[in-house]
Amino acid sequence: MQTTVLEKIEPVADGVVSLHLRGTGGPLAPWDPGAHVDLALPNWLTRQYSLCGDPADRAKYRVAVRHDRLSRGGSEYIHLFLTEGHAVDVSVPRNNFPLRPAPEYLFVAGGIGITPILPMLAAAVEAGASATLMYVGRSVATMPFTEELRATHGDRVHVHATEEHGRPDFTALAATLSSRALVYACGPESMLDAVEAAFPAQRLQVERFRPVAKEWAPSKPFAVHCARSNRTVQVGADESVLDALNHAGYRVPSGCREGVCGSCEIGVLGGEPEHRDDIGAAPGRMYCCVSRALSPDLTLDL
Repeated sequence: MQTTVLEKIEPVADGVVSLHLRGTGGPLAPWDPGAHVDLALPNWLTRQYSLCGDPADRAKYRVAVRHDRLSRGGSEYIHLFLTEGHAVDVSVPRNNFPLRPAPEYLFVAGGIGITPILPMLAAAVEAGASATLMYVGRSVATMPFTEELRATHGDRVHVHATEEHGRPDFTALAATLSSRALVYACGPESMLDAVEAAFPAQRLQVERFRPVAKEWAPSKPFAVHCARSNRTVQVGADESVLDALNHAGYRVPSGCREGVCGSCEIGVLGGEPEHRDDIGAAPGRMYCCVSRALSPDLTLDL
């Protein structure tokens, strides 16, 4: 973790604040557009937020947080209790939504989903690519960074307020898409469903706030062998690998506990994992908050 100080907190839309977190021990860890960090909040909760500042600025990070009316304690604490001057521990950035090189881009953002898209658009323009943003929200007042985007990118940005114009026609937008363009989208589930139905899957990358609902066979108990410590931990049918390891004294980092943030990634040395995450684990890795075992046991790099 990196220690930062909350240098500034400012409203950037109705119900949305921006946090400017300045490092206290030299340059902060580098990051690329699409990356996110874990914030270890003073109320003992850890939450993930996309970085939406300038990757070239190693002195501070910027994130934006919408006050969720169904908050599990993270956004509520930030909006009601977190004040400037607070120390906040921040993880090294992780990127499950990287920007791939392309001559053309279409970015689609819904509400707070603008946060990973904002630095992506800047990077695409800086690289000389043709880039357009379709920014969707209930009203302009609820959409963070609209003024910043318009001032910086002008006609590249199309702001679509659904209260005035209804839902955007993504099928019509897809019909105008160049064959050279990649599409990046982040936003609420209903918007992403419409985007996935309209655009070719091979040219589309999406990032979700919540995992896609899936059905799995009933969970069964299994064992995990921790190779470095030479211990075996039993995982019950009704508990996660993450919880079983934590109860056994292993301090495995975690954040979302839904298989979308990647903070609980661990190495797998043997056995066959059942990957239940939404990220797509690399060979020899698994996200232990949701994934389980297809084999009777797993050997972990712990």
